[in-house]
Amino acid sequence: MSLLSRLKPPGPNGFGYASTADEVTRGLELGGKTFLLTGCNSGLGRETLRVLSARGARVLAAARSLDKAREACAIGAGLATPLACDLAEPESVRACVAEVDKMGVELAAIICNAGIMALPELTLKHGYEAQFFTNHIGHFLLVTGLVSKLAPDGRVVMVSSEAHRRAPAAGIEFDNLKGQRSYRPWTAYGQSKLANLLFARELSRRLPGPRQLSNALHPGVIATNLTRSMPLVAQLGMRALTPIALKSIAQGAATQCYVAAHPAVAENGEYFSDCNVKRSTRLGSDTRLARELWDVSERIARDV
Repeated sequence: MSLLSRLKPPGPNGFGYASTADEVTRGLELGGKTFLLTGCNSGLGRETLRVLSARGARVLAAARSLDKAREACAIGAGLATPLACDLAEPESVRACVAEVDKMGVELAAIICNAGIMALPELTLKHGYEAQFFTNHIGHFLLVTGLVSKLAPDGRVVMVSSEAHRRAPAAGIEFDNLKGQRSYRPWTAYGQSKLANLLFARELSRRLPGPRQLSNALHPGVIATNLTRSMPLVAQLGMRALTPIALKSIAQGAATQCYVAAHPAVAENGEYFSDCNVKRSTRLGSDTRLARELWDVSERIARDV
């Protein structure tokens, strides 16, 4: 347990920085519930898959390739179903949506956990900056394709980040989504995480069921495979900090497990951190910006 884990007190609901995914789901009986999880094969996704399966849930475990998903499902207590879903490839996302549709399942939650971070050089996916396209558009395609499969009390859980505070001053640079004007790795990552947050906010207004929820969250700072695009010295530095200041993977997965599965969650369109509601930036609460992003995302989704 890091020093910060010992120093930070729990929040109003009794959970906090030091809580683990096992702890926030203790006593929950999730048998008969089905969860869709992206990025199941490593880090927070793998821990989320393990914990939800241990509570009896069926997990539709999505990864960039079917082989990666199958390997991850080995920890799923026989209750996990592997799915291929490469969020950078619309054809793969739509095939995943079609596969879930064929299953005829009702989804207790869609947990949008996968992502890429701080690519050192501008990379394009289908003509758009790769972090924006993968982290936001890929999940936008997935969730809007499956929202009709949500249970009457189903939830959408977007893994955003405190890095949304590093987004451009405009929030979303609609005139620079292709990186044609400028590219800075962490600013682009911040923009994609702000997009995740704004998507959750706007979706909360659009969900068809009055008991359905859509929320975003910051998992914490954790040394996982998400750092794979960072320079090696930065990766080593993060791992060295883990005993002092970073969350463990078990702690990092806690907030998404709590928001996805805990019956105490009644908030809609909110931003969570350390398993409790937290204030985001002004841009993260900008309803006009959220609506504009939705409209632009719909146009992109139609064209790719």
